[in-house]
Amino acid sequence: MYDLVLLHPPTVYDFRKEMLFTGPISDVVPSSPVFEMYPIGLTSIGDYLERYGLKVKIINIANRMLLNPNFDVEKKIRKIKTKAFGIDLHWLPHAHGSVELAKIIKKYHPDTPVMFGGLSSTYFHKELIEYPCIDFVMRGDTTEKLILMLLNKLEKREEDSLFDIPNLTWKKGNDRYYNEMSYVPDSLDEFNLPGYRYIIRSVFKYFNLLDPLPYKGWLQYPNTAILTSKGCTYNCLICGGSKDAYELNCNRKKLVMRSPKKMLEDIALIQRFTRAPIFLLNDIRQGGKEYVDEFLSGLEKMNLKNEIVFELFNYADEEFFRRLNKAMPKYSIELTLESADEDIRKYNGKLPCTNAKVIEMLQFALKHGCAKIDLFFMTGIPNQDYDSAMRNVDFCEIIHKQCGESQQISYFVAPLSPFLDPGSPAFENPEKYGYKKFCQKLEDFREAMKQPSWKNMLSYETNKMTREDIVRATYDSALKLSEFKYRNGIITKEVHDEVAIKIAKSVEFLKRLDEIILLPADKQKLEMAKIKEEVDKINRHSICGKNELKWEVKKLFADFPSLTYIGLELLVKDIIKGIKCRIGKIDRNRAVPPTSQQSKVENSK
Repeated sequence: MYDLVLLHPPTVYDFRKEMLFTGPISDVVPSSPVFEMYPIGLTSIGDYLERYGLKVKIINIANRMLLNPNFDVEKKIRKIKTKAFGIDLHWLPHAHGSVELAKIIKKYHPDTPVMFGGLSSTYFHKELIEYPCIDFVMRGDTTEKLILMLLNKLEKREEDSLFDIPNLTWKKGNDRYYNEMSYVPDSLDEFNLPGYRYIIRSVFKYFNLLDPLPYKGWLQYPNTAILTSKGCTYNCLICGGSKDAYELNCNRKKLVMRSPKKMLEDIALIQRFTRAPIFLLNDIRQGGKEYVDEFLSGLEKMNLKNEIVFELFNYADEEFFRRLNKAMPKYSIELTLESADEDIRKYNGKLPCTNAKVIEMLQFALKHGCAKIDLFFMTGIPNQDYDSAMRNVDFCEIIHKQCGESQQISYFVAPLSPFLDPGSPAFENPEKYGYKKFCQKLEDFREAMKQPSWKNMLSYETNKMTREDIVRATYDSALKLSEFKYRNGIITKEVHDEVAIKIAKSVEFLKRLDEIILLPADKQKLEMAKIKEEVDKINRHSICGKNELKWEVKKLFADFPSLTYIGLELLVKDIIKGIKCRIGKIDRNRAVPPTSQQSKVENSK
């Protein structure tokens, strides 16, 4: 019997049966169009709860469905024995799959509580709590302690004291309760983000390797990541993790950074079991110069074996790259430029410096040992028209020439898709910032995800481009970019030809789908079934090569004996904690935050 089972849903349930032309919406992320990579907060929750003697299991339902076409979701859920279920709705594309999973849970476990969490759950908590299959929504960006508090009260059958739990949305009968969003911790150091110790331990503890895998192909190419902060000092218009979005959605009014010490501990653990690159999520420079110096000084003292990948949100001077090169044997950077037009970047808030400064920064990086630079451009951003989108590729040509035709720079273009982020300035004030929204309510997004083509999934148009324009700009700029990369030896002819074929087929499928949706429902279904197999073949890496995003990794895992050793080491510690919990030396109630002082009550009788 588990205390909590955390399920990660696919985007659409059941995507294996539906005809969904998702196009390029996941081409520049590690996971597939099913978005099977779960948020790292799930591992932090599992890690934190198990410190207090609870049994927590993560099951990546989306990945299990991808790995095995015959995987029976209902059979899997029916057999689970747990005191509570948790489902993440962090990224809005999971709006459909998450609720459908909750329905299946209630079908087989009608009396077992189901809770939701994540940024999208927080934003749409009042809508989610209306579904009969959802009992609780835990709001906010840091919910480990709150979930422990809820599980404690449910175990003791103290339902009448749920008012004490901050950030909780819940219901009793026909009444809805929205407890005050009062828990916003200003330190992250007691949480492991992500909880790789928990993942490794759970494989050995629960004798299951497949359930907690982060995404399809992780064993062959195990990317790892460390969350450096929550909140943001930047306020990009289209970002659900922007300064305004965090304050609106999570009541987080200021940035909070994980300490360099905790991040160094994470890096030390990761390199015990893999040589894959370690991504630092968010720009560490947001923590200030002293923070950066402390972290990089710590890296210098380590026997660092893994490549570290840094995100940069703004211009970095030469001294920064000189410092990176000194601190570690190998590093890379990622930059989301979004647009070649300086005015558009300045308006949107992403890398609001001149193009000359962008090129200067890249030259500094190459001069000081940067192994790989990924540059990302976007279509579907405010004030961008078709010609502006095409100029992105012209800027790539300029960068390539002024950076000595370096093969270490990789170039990508992708649409802002499928949705505007809830809570972002553009979502909250679309007309002010150049958008027209098609989706407002959660059910709108659930229906959008079921549309047969990614063009009709788009939840917006801009002041410069319709949905059709965004699709055309995406494919035309991607094709032009592929030709540039082939001409300059960045990709092979085989990759270039494959991208060209996939783009041509994608455009053809969009036309066919536009014709099919005009047919009667029964004929629609028949025609959709005919093209599903063809569409599935081009639903991944349709606008870039499948290996372009990958870093060179000579040795993925240290070796399985090393993993086994780590797992057994962690299991022993877990057993000791379990004994301490049973004899009362670890008190589950000591870990909870102060109780909420206010609750709002809505009577919906």
